[in-house]
Amino acid sequence: MVDFSNQPTMKGFFAPTRFEVDVYDCEVVGKIPTDINGAFVRLGGDWFYPPKSADDSPFNVDGYVSMFRFKNGIVDFKGRWVKTPRFLADRAAHKQLFGMYRNPLTDDPSVKDLDRTVSNTTPLAFAGKLFTLKEDSLPYEINCNTLETIGPWNFHGKYKSLTFTAHPKVDPVSGEMICYGYEATGLETNDVFLYTINKKGEVTREVRFKVPYISMVHDIGLTQKHVIIPVFGFVTSMERLKEGKVHWGWDSKAPSYVGVIPRDGDGKDIRWFKGPERATVHTLNARTEGEKVILEAPIYDSNPFPFFPPIDGSPWDPQKARAFIRRNTFNLGSNDDGFTEEKLFQMNVSDLGRVDDRFLSLPYRYAFTAYGDRDRPFDEARAGNLKGRVNNCYGRFDLATGKMNSYFAGDTHSLQEVCFIPRTNSTEEGAGYIIGVASNYAEMRSELIIADAQHLEDGDVARVILPFRATAQVHGRWMAENELPVA
Repeated sequence: MVDFSNQPTMKGFFAPTRFEVDVYDCEVVGKIPTDINGAFVRLGGDWFYPPKSADDSPFNVDGYVSMFRFKNGIVDFKGRWVKTPRFLADRAAHKQLFGMYRNPLTDDPSVKDLDRTVSNTTPLAFAGKLFTLKEDSLPYEINCNTLETIGPWNFHGKYKSLTFTAHPKVDPVSGEMICYGYEATGLETNDVFLYTINKKGEVTREVRFKVPYISMVHDIGLTQKHVIIPVFGFVTSMERLKEGKVHWGWDSKAPSYVGVIPRDGDGKDIRWFKGPERATVHTLNARTEGEKVILEAPIYDSNPFPFFPPIDGSPWDPQKARAFIRRNTFNLGSNDDGFTEEKLFQMNVSDLGRVDDRFLSLPYRYAFTAYGDRDRPFDEARAGNLKGRVNNCYGRFDLATGKMNSYFAGDTHSLQEVCFIPRTNSTEEGAGYIIGVASNYAEMRSELIIADAQHLEDGDVARVILPFRATAQVHGRWMAENELPVA
């Protein structure tokens, strides 16, 4: 019998679901636009067996991949566990064998040296394959029709890093993927291997360098000429792991660094810029303008995650764990190692922001992300005592004018990460739809919303209703029909 009673946060809507599912001809409120054909693939997770420690990171949950497949106005839903060696070992033992987040020293001896990834962060379609990603291991290939796990993938043996980022970037001009692994040569190493992979899935370039200190390098920025590498205050050490702690702790005294490297450069060409305490967990977009490299991102003042606590023992500060859309400008023509920072909007937002991917690495105008509007109604009697913790709106943020347009999900709902679908046969930036899963706390179910990205105030174009709570999502991707071949 699986017992989650010692996990007080896993109750109600947030209780583990622990099942795989197929739902055909999903209930739809409204009408699916005729030009939406493809798949919205989500990756996140759930605890199949309870964690060994109640204060483990939620990023340690078992991977779960799900897919809304769209065809001619019909939507089917499928969900499967990502069956990594870790998941299979736990299932065979009927219990949790693995310890704290990214700390193999806390594992059961029976799984020593086993790949302990849960592969639960980002789905990726590239070179005709579907992958699940987590930055502590190689990608796992997934059957794009059945969602069954095939196994780890190393790009024909040419990818040498032991790890692979959760946030590769695909250049919309060349079709190449820029990706990397940090802690690339093993646990507690500050090596980063940066790769270029062509449209066929072949490694064409590898660059190796070291970061200023061992840190989480979760996301990068990409321009047509440069790669931007944010390094910030999540730190680790072997001493920390030997003490049985989670991999990361927050060092408020650690400066933020941002590396800028030419896409055709070598490790010696990287330029490090130094800034104040910040956390750039996810990026929006970047571009090169002459000698200036410009990055926009939802950036935190300090530690965003209470489960990676400050190393000095001080309490986590939720007021500093707010992300604001900021613009950082790096002047390659200057000898100064500093950079300028501008807050583009005064409201704090979710850091899970997206852009129209056709404009990635290029000049662009719009960013999309979720946020919580406390002036909107919230039915606490039906939804529960969650009012201050919900993102009830998606916003389109105009970086040229400073204007924001808003979509409201409803008075018992909280929104997960937004995704953008371009309108068929349109090349205009932002012409298309936003899509994302809303948690309906009152009805204990998940609902996929679709709205016109240029008319968010009009509300839903369509809403796909699931008759249950879907597993929590970290990231999702829209994948066009030609990216995921149908069997």
